[in-house]
Amino acid sequence: MAACRHTHLELLPPSGQRLRCRHCHLTLTAEELGGGHCPECFEALGVRHYDFETLQGQEEVRYRCEQCGAVIDYRPYQK
Repeated sequence: MAACRHTHLELLPPSGQRLRCRHCHLTLTAEELGGGHCPECFEALGVRHYDFETLQGQEEVRYRCEQCGAVIDYRPYQK
């Protein structure tokens, strides 16, 4: 298999705000949750948990190679 040089990159949109359940640690976007309870806790335990923590947005940019489909994460240098 020939190595791809990743010459045709597509910028992927940022993932947005993510929420993590304080009980089962499932991470979802705010849109996926829709202001409701944690679907994982409800399915596994039958309990509706509504307490989530907001995850800090990462300062990374993501690209996808249009030729091979590889996803490339770029993180700026932190001093």
